[in-house]
Amino acid sequence: MSEKKKGCKDCPEEETDAASRAPEGVAKAGAGKALVTGAGGFVGRRLCQALHDRGVGVRALVRDSRHDQFFQSLGAQICVGDLTDPEVAPWAVDGVDGVFHLASIVQGQELDDADFWEVNYSATKRLLHAAKRTGVKRFLHCSTTGVMGNITNPPADETAPYNTEDIYQITKAEAEKLALEFGAAHGMEVTVVRPGAVYGPGDGRLLKLFRMAGGGRFPIIGDGATLIHPVYVDDLVEGMILAYEKPEAAGRVYILCGEAPVSVRHWAEVIAQAAGGKLRSVTVPYLPVRLAAAIMEATLVPIGIKPPLFGRRVDFYIKTRAFSIARAREELGYSPAVGLEDGAARTLAWYREQGLIPCP
Repeated sequence: MSEKKKGCKDCPEEETDAASRAPEGVAKAGAGKALVTGAGGFVGRRLCQALHDRGVGVRALVRDSRHDQFFQSLGAQICVGDLTDPEVAPWAVDGVDGVFHLASIVQGQELDDADFWEVNYSATKRLLHAAKRTGVKRFLHCSTTGVMGNITNPPADETAPYNTEDIYQITKAEAEKLALEFGAAHGMEVTVVRPGAVYGPGDGRLLKLFRMAGGGRFPIIGDGATLIHPVYVDDLVEGMILAYEKPEAAGRVYILCGEAPVSVRHWAEVIAQAAGGKLRSVTVPYLPVRLAAAIMEATLVPIGIKPPLFGRRVDFYIKTRAFSIARAREELGYSPAVGLEDGAARTLAWYREQGLIPCP
């Protein structure tokens, strides 16, 4: 392995060449080594595992050493650093062949708009420039279907206009536009992927949904017919690697979701059934709840208290998120393999193993 970089820890490599570890019949995700930013996150860890299984050398950029044991088991090079530090990007990309850029921050009421611009946009810009200087060949940028906002005529595809509604979506939209423009201007193979609502073992963001629905009691704000488009984490990771592998994907945007969208009510029913029960939902009118969330945000956030309810979570129930995956299917060979029922069962099993949801 190359000389140790600032902030990086070299893990012992196996005696065999990395490519020889790829399972028979599994395509290699490019040659050499790939940097994964946000490697310590839910999707990042699964991506690093999948790349390792394909025989790709992994350099994992993480913000702290909590995940050292996991990455050491992959023989990965662990780099500890924060992309908001201008010194991090140059040594993080030095010596890699490609980049999977997953690091970002999502909506959080305790954060200023400037934090979103710094992490989601400015850090991406620094990483792109550093990648160009060091000769990186492939750059996969992870965006979000959220940049298309509420879908008024579902399903939306990659040609739908930007329709950003909050600072997270605004900064993610600007970052993906920057990445595509940079790639076109500098001859770098840049591809953008937009995941739907990601779930699966290891996820914490949808824990409350699974806990309530799995327990059989789930409050539904509005009529519950709003569409959402889940994607199981392993399907998302497979789609990312397919997009990274194909040079013809350069300059393209791909929506990566599950086989089909589902109503909020039906998803909750599937989770309840996977838990061995039946959903007993309580329907609550949208407007009073949305007003309560707005009041909580206006009064609690300024004094440093995180509100128990805020607008973005309420809007989950009434803003349509339904998409077409036709482009990814046709151009990448993307084909989601995990159905909603199977995915819910696997996710519930993991939550129970971790003690996050009680066993029946």
